[in-house]
Amino acid sequence: MDNRERAIKAAHYRPVDKLPLTPGGPRESTLARWRAEGLPEGADWYAHILGEAGVPYERPVGYVPHHVDTRMVPTFEEEVLSHEGGHYIVRDWMGAVTEISDEFDYTYIRGAKDFVTRKWHSFPVRDRADWPAMRARYDPDEPSRYPADAGGLRERMEGRGYASRLSVNGPFWQMREWMGFEGLCIALMDDPAFVAEMAEFWRLFIAKVIRRAASLIPFDFLCISEDMAYKAHAMISPAMVREYCAPAYREWGDIARGHGVSVVSVDSDGYVGELIPIWVESGVDMNEPQEVAAHNDVNEYRVRYGRDMAYGGGIDKRAIAAGGAVMEAEVRRVVEPFMRAGGGLLPGCDHGVPPDISLGNFVEYTRLLAKLTGWL
Repeated sequence: MDNRERAIKAAHYRPVDKLPLTPGGPRESTLARWRAEGLPEGADWYAHILGEAGVPYERPVGYVPHHVDTRMVPTFEEEVLSHEGGHYIVRDWMGAVTEISDEFDYTYIRGAKDFVTRKWHSFPVRDRADWPAMRARYDPDEPSRYPADAGGLRERMEGRGYASRLSVNGPFWQMREWMGFEGLCIALMDDPAFVAEMAEFWRLFIAKVIRRAASLIPFDFLCISEDMAYKAHAMISPAMVREYCAPAYREWGDIARGHGVSVVSVDSDGYVGELIPIWVESGVDMNEPQEVAAHNDVNEYRVRYGRDMAYGGGIDKRAIAAGGAVMEAEVRRVVEPFMRAGGGLLPGCDHGVPPDISLGNFVEYTRLLAKLTGWL
């Protein structure tokens, strides 16, 4: 059994020889610490961790060997509007005016390279008047969205031992990028018809991209990025999620499965207890990263929802940082019930691995995780 088969079966509570080993991924500040503690410069951190833990190397679950781009085309031209007082103010590639400390290169705005606090000053869609110009940037037939060598890539992916994935933004995530969180919340109250129009546009756009992409390249996981929860509650009401987001989840999942995708996953930080029932209704198979500090408990959810939902993550990053007995108790708390249940979990750190986790503690944690999940 390879990692592809393990990941798919575990997500559907089917028997596996071992649970997939998915300890979590470090950000740049974490890697900087680990290099100071012995990670060789330029080394593949994942291979190094497995080597130090004594675990045989296999390509990580969720590997992305393709180029499928759902971003706007063209993107906005980045422009530094000011640099003073220790801060950059930048018009970023999404058209938002964003402020970031000059402790970081302003290009950190482009993606989740590290744990970086930003401040947003404005967003490209303020109201209906801005919408046509933004909508025009999302042509699902734009050739640059898809791999130039799809035939060769498909051939190279045959017999793959890893689970390949296609990641897309969910409706809430995308509308928040266009309008900002505050702007979107105001629109939900003042102009819900406009929100419905944007959500419908995004549902149709991503549906076309999934069809085209999945006809070119084989995917195993459809991963929907949908951060929509605070520490204790969802950011919008369950009724709003059902109205504006659930239709997309259902349609995208149906399309993906029709093209051979095995698992539909939603990623949301924060407390997702109010959201899991909606995802179950919408045909979602798995949720991650299950942040413990946000009052999520994968074993509580396992009891409540049975085999209707699988989980990724779920291990408290604070316990990994503590190491020793604290770490061991947390890993056993999360993993052992799912091992007895026969699957349903891709266990790992409950978000990006932060820099308070030492290299030594991460190796120790990975070794224990490997032992509990059947790798050692």
